[in-house]
Amino acid sequence: MGIIRNLVTNLTVIRRTSNQHIKIMSRRLHASRTDGVEKNVWVEFTQLAADYKAVNLGQGFPDFSPPKFVQEAFCNALNGGPLMHQYTRAFGHPPLVKSLAKFFSSIVGHEIDPFEDILVTVGAYQALFSAFQAVIEEGDEVIIVEPFFDCYQPMVKMAGGKAVYVPLRPKAEGGAVLSSGDWVLSPEELASKFTPRTKAIVINTPNNPLGKVYKTEELQMIADLCIKHDVLCISDEVYEWLTYDGAKHVKIASLPGMWERTITVGSAGKTFSATGWKVGWAISSAQIIKHMKIIHQNSIYHCATAAQEAVARGFEREYELFGSPESYFQQLPAMLQHKRKRLASCLESVGLRPVMPEGGYFMIADISSVKVDYKDQSSEGEPNDFRFVKWLTKEKGLATIPVSAFYSPEHSKEFDKYIRFCFVKEDSTLDAAEDILKKWSQGQ
Repeated sequence: MGIIRNLVTNLTVIRRTSNQHIKIMSRRLHASRTDGVEKNVWVEFTQLAADYKAVNLGQGFPDFSPPKFVQEAFCNALNGGPLMHQYTRAFGHPPLVKSLAKFFSSIVGHEIDPFEDILVTVGAYQALFSAFQAVIEEGDEVIIVEPFFDCYQPMVKMAGGKAVYVPLRPKAEGGAVLSSGDWVLSPEELASKFTPRTKAIVINTPNNPLGKVYKTEELQMIADLCIKHDVLCISDEVYEWLTYDGAKHVKIASLPGMWERTITVGSAGKTFSATGWKVGWAISSAQIIKHMKIIHQNSIYHCATAAQEAVARGFEREYELFGSPESYFQQLPAMLQHKRKRLASCLESVGLRPVMPEGGYFMIADISSVKVDYKDQSSEGEPNDFRFVKWLTKEKGLATIPVSAFYSPEHSKEFDKYIRFCFVKEDSTLDAAEDILKKWSQGQ
């Protein structure tokens, strides 16, 4: 019995010691900068759409193929010899950075050095991450214009910065908010957010989810504040070629005094409807890019060679055809203009009030006039738009995204009456969505 008693005692001590060790290790195995940023709206609602086999107008990617010329360029790259399957230049495949520099120099109004002023990244996501890591220090404040793509805030936090929010607010003549152009920044409210600790401001034009395309005078107001307070501008312009109804995309880096203080983020995935290729870039002055290169080389180091080669060929083609009817940059928004109008009509037919986007992939709609009997008690206590999206997905089979997810906690309640639809979809996908909406309007 003594032997058994001693054995039990020893096992208890070992178990207690092991549990204490686990607790100690759990504190050591994660960094506090990841606390509070684990929730992700895309994970939750993408899974929900899959579980209910819903028609997916939630996720922002085309369900149609990229143009033939870039597909062929990718195939040619894959068959282009052994070097296409090996490492290329870490900071950007030489043909691609040369193509980007040639293409954007005239647009920005500054001679871009392909090897000093450009960093090619794993999608726009990594360009943003590298920018925040390279320029934000502990305690720096970063102004984020709302609504914003939801990675901005966690990236600022993980860099040690503090996010400061200022929302675009709807201001419509005569009451109804009809266009994303009706959403504006208050110059006084924005100016009040700048402090001695402000390091950067983040803008997104055309905006996701709103579709707002900033006018030159709005960008000039932001630029004046950046210059006055010696602040950087991180400008997310991944939807730059998708503008409608005469709206014109203007790069804030092209304004006087802004080249030296702007990081412009772009995306081949959005440019050529090939989001899975994950090719993005940052364009800025060499003094900024050199610090982003340090982050890049110590995290990603290199991007896929063949994909970069294909994107380079795409830009070379577009450079020759720029402004002509044969340019994909003309053809894509012309095609999407029709899809955008069609979706707006469908939404209106069921009592939703669409806000017509001036650019981008998305359309938001006001759901406040629609009354829904939520049977799902598990969503009780959640924001109204979250509940509505879950109901629409589960009960009607149509997946969308709640717009309050694009706002800070301090402002989200002001904007929980909107949901976001993606219209960059095949006609068959839009047909299925239209059928769902028609049945809903008929009470089926």
